[in-house]
Amino acid sequence: MGTVIDSHFLALTAIVTVAYQLFFFVITALLKFDKVTDFAGSTNFVILAILTLVVKGSWHFRQVILSLLVIMWGLRLGIFLLMRILQWGEDRRFDEMRENLAKLAVFWIFQAVWVWTVSLPVTVVNASSRNPSLEAADIIGWIIWSIGISIEATADQQKLTFKNSPENRGKWCDVGVWKYSRHPNYFGEIFLWWGIFVAATPVLKNAEWLVILGPIFLTLLLLFVSGIPLLEESADKKYGNVPAYRHYKRTTSPLILLPPALYGSIPQWLKTTFLFEFPLYSRGLPQETW
Repeated sequence: MGTVIDSHFLALTAIVTVAYQLFFFVITALLKFDKVTDFAGSTNFVILAILTLVVKGSWHFRQVILSLLVIMWGLRLGIFLLMRILQWGEDRRFDEMRENLAKLAVFWIFQAVWVWTVSLPVTVVNASSRNPSLEAADIIGWIIWSIGISIEATADQQKLTFKNSPENRGKWCDVGVWKYSRHPNYFGEIFLWWGIFVAATPVLKNAEWLVILGPIFLTLLLLFVSGIPLLEESADKKYGNVPAYRHYKRTTSPLILLPPALYGSIPQWLKTTFLFEFPLYSRGLPQETW
């Protein structure tokens, strides 16, 4: 991607990612043990950040900072998700996959693609010999990352606390930042990875700008594939006949944090056009209730 060195780094990260995910896939397939899935995904980012930083060995300030940001995000999320699944038990996403090797393999292939693609901004920065002076884009990117990880970590902890409380059994989480977004953790994750991309831009030249595919891929994945649609459908099936839930859904933004009073007063066409309130997020609700 621009230089021979970059191409070597892209190949190296692809090989390491496939090998790492294959290792955990074999464990999952043989032992029917799906508790390490999210841990394998998150820690893979950490491995790629460290690997590319060490192999290049130039240790530019920008490279070190971006790598540290990815390492902090990956370790926090990986450890959190591992502790959560060990506490909660089986991962229900795999209920239909445990006995279907083909479906399980597709999931792990997709996870490998996710890790490699989303890591592209850091991979290319760490592989680059260019070291321009710090720019506004660096600071802005770091600030965006800081806001994003703060929201994601807060949302994760608030939901875990909510779910672990016996009096909340059978309820949907609507406390803390969940009052302002139905998926604040995903908002935080999308936001922080766009921050990583912004902080990488001072180094990028020519075809290297294609690393924008990383945050774009993550955004599309969470908006349309394995993120919000699946959780919305699951929640609709559980609570779709509960008036309070339908009110929560009508007055709470699906992604961007907004005051419920404001969001509830916005016309539907504006929500759909600018605030990601897509029709596929309501497929699980009876039409007359929505």
